[in-house]
Amino acid sequence: MAVPDRRIETAETNRTLIIVVAVIAAVVIAGLFYGLMRLSGRSTPGEQTLQGAIREGSPQFAEIGKNIVLDEPEGTEAKRALGDIVMSLQTTVRNLTGKTLTGLEIRAAVLDYEGKPVKQRAVVVVPTRQPELAPNKTMQVNVLLDGFTETDARAKLKMEVSGFKIKE
Repeated sequence: MAVPDRRIETAETNRTLIIVVAVIAAVVIAGLFYGLMRLSGRSTPGEQTLQGAIREGSPQFAEIGKNIVLDEPEGTEAKRALGDIVMSLQTTVRNLTGKTLTGLEIRAAVLDYEGKPVKQRAVVVVPTRQPELAPNKTMQVNVLLDGFTETDARAKLKMEVSGFKIKE
């Protein structure tokens, strides 16, 4: 009679042990996954800058820059598994300068109701996305801004030329 009781106790002990090990493994894996996701969400690439570019404040920027036209930006937003919100801003750049652009830096920003940037980022689109932008040609520019929360005021989108180089 003692033998069947011992088998039942052994089966229950094994089942309990398996459940405990499975729960501990699930917690460790979930914690590892959460930690990796948080670390990858915070690693934002450094802002790119176009070296040797003509920038705002120079006479060439005022003269030539007005002929680099950006359409009104459009944006989409998506919620990530991390809980933050990612916004994608798109616009079309038109080169009406009559000169070939060998470098182009665009600054994208999401503004609050007071016109202050909530998040902003500068990206170099020429020569990184295409080697140059010929006169009277256009190109699509997409900029990804991440790290928004539900409480961030996202009132207006802004994209502007922050620097450029021209082929002489």
